[in-house]
Amino acid sequence: MPHTADVLIEAWGDTLEEAFEYAALGVFEVMTDTSRVEAREERRIKAEGHDLEALLYDWIEQLLYYFDAEQLLFSKFRVERITPMASGSYTLVASAWGEPYDPSRHESRTLVKAMTYHMMEIRRVDNKVRLRFVVDI
Repeated sequence: MPHTADVLIEAWGDTLEEAFEYAALGVFEVMTDTSRVEAREERRIKAEGHDLEALLYDWIEQLLYYFDAEQLLFSKFRVERITPMASGSYTLVASAWGEPYDPSRHESRTLVKAMTYHMMEIRRVDNKVRLRFVVDI
């Protein structure tokens, strides 16, 4: 979506888990054409947050860590479950699949440096879940 600074991402899903999957895909679409990223390597992700917004932040930051540390681009995501805890916090268990960045095969778009809380919103709209957030480029 248009935004004056950085990139505003909007993701939808039938469930919270599906919306988190599409949020991750949206982040990696900013960086490359994910249809050209093969699901060769899997990374297991466990994210935590004191609320859903913090959970979304941790989820995206962990995925970006793999790009920073291992140059991994992801194209497939499966959030197995998002669990509310008695304390009011949340946990997420997921897998992400992708492969190392190869400049001869992967389009280089805009580097996403970090997740932010700017304009973050998690809402139910007409029996769907909508996520909005801004990433720093």
